[in-house]
Amino acid sequence: MQDASQSVVVIGAGFGGLAAAIRLQAAGHDVTLIEAAAAVGGKARVVPSEAGPVDAGPTVLTLRAVFDDLFALAGERLDDHLRLVAQPILARHWWPDGGRLDLTPDRDANIAAIRAMSGAREADGFARFDALAEGLRAAFAGPVMNAPAPRLLPIVRAALARPALWGALRPGLTLDSLLRAHFRDPRLIQLFGRYATYVGGVPAQVPAVLAIIWRAEAAGVWAVEGGMHSLARALADLFLRLGGRLHLSSRVTGLRLAGGRVTGACVGDDVVPAAAVVFAGDPAALTAGFLGPQARAAVTPRGTLPRSLSAHVWAFAARPRGADLIHHNVFFTADAAAEFEPLAQGRVPQARTVYVCAEDRAADPAPQGPERFEMILNAPPGLPDDVTVEEQCRSTTLATLQACGLTFDRAPPPQALTTPMGFDRLFPASRGAIYGRSPAGAFATFLRPLATTPLPGLYLAGGGCHPGAGVPMAALSGRHASAAIMTGRTFPLRSRPTAMPGGMSTPSATTAPAPSVSSGS
Repeated sequence: MQDASQSVVVIGAGFGGLAAAIRLQAAGHDVTLIEAAAAVGGKARVVPSEAGPVDAGPTVLTLRAVFDDLFALAGERLDDHLRLVAQPILARHWWPDGGRLDLTPDRDANIAAIRAMSGAREADGFARFDALAEGLRAAFAGPVMNAPAPRLLPIVRAALARPALWGALRPGLTLDSLLRAHFRDPRLIQLFGRYATYVGGVPAQVPAVLAIIWRAEAAGVWAVEGGMHSLARALADLFLRLGGRLHLSSRVTGLRLAGGRVTGACVGDDVVPAAAVVFAGDPAALTAGFLGPQARAAVTPRGTLPRSLSAHVWAFAARPRGADLIHHNVFFTADAAAEFEPLAQGRVPQARTVYVCAEDRAADPAPQGPERFEMILNAPPGLPDDVTVEEQCRSTTLATLQACGLTFDRAPPPQALTTPMGFDRLFPASRGAIYGRSPAGAFATFLRPLATTPLPGLYLAGGGCHPGAGVPMAALSGRHASAAIMTGRTFPLRSRPTAMPGGMSTPSATTAPAPSVSSGS
């Protein structure tokens, strides 16, 4: 039986939960990581295909140092456990007018490529935009992403030290407005505006400061050999080597409280005792009562509403024709407004940009047989399953790709599609919103739930809380949650165990009993 005064339960084995569990276990705590699904990864999931498992979640890895740090906690190197392949081209962008643009980590190469496609004026506009975005990234990294809570005063101080940033920090200035001040070519406005969708927003509604997302990608993109779920698996293995306990196919149904604070997590008829619990799921599940009535007030409605965008996601295998694909590809529609305006109003656009990840083209030559593909189209949250909408999704997807010269030897089958309601079923109470709370509005960053909650002993991690959506941001949330537990003196620290092995249990999701609180394997 674990010593409850030294134990932590982490609910959810996505990147936020994995990062929190690793950090706490490495610091000397006894951590039990509980995941409702049969595999770790959260939204970094896979589906089967004739060419092998296909990623059906995030595909872009940036800020790899966040994950290098996790392995360093155990005196290990990520590269000894997983192969990451730096991508020389961040993404290849296609338009139906024949335009094509490759962006790379090299600023000068990007300026030259934009000059070749759009002319000298647009190249100069990009140079100014890129410098501004980098300044914003430098100003916001410390007081926002790396801080346990976004702090306005340090942001103001950083901006005072860089007067050129003030224009981008004007209240009410949107990313779309910022881009229109730098570019005239609508294709470039469309391209850099799509970074708003990385966190579930549309460019005319999100603050201009989200230009920093471009700089996070420009700092480097890595492909994970075996897919992003392999990164999650490698993190889970690290956690187990540190001595942690991992229970899959096990659903936490409530919290145990005593004296007004959390003292454990309920799994079926069992209670896993804990001095602290980290909930690494969508905070909307708390307000919906999924962890019981006591946890409802741990997050305010402002922390979960309005919801971010959802998506239609295809994951399938086929042979491509007619386009020189790389790992990351974006096929744009002819009219960005015709896509973003309906999305902002909660409607499905008639034509949508299609992101295509050619998963087998990260490093090695393309295979001769069928290749694995993931295609993502933005969609409004809460969209009910409907055969007509799904057929429209198929037809608009293929039409957008065909307009840019890409076809496949077969259409993706119906079972290859995950809908917004499909995401809601996978992640209850989310309404299919992939990124938690919407990033719309000047103060959205300040409204996301923090790692600490009003309920003593309950902490939060994951892409639905601070510092926000995206794989590295979710992992940073795990750092904030673990730091909050340790600095909050929930219990005394002790040295990390070096000889106590961890364990993993994988009972059937439908027939096996919940793991015993004393189970270590």
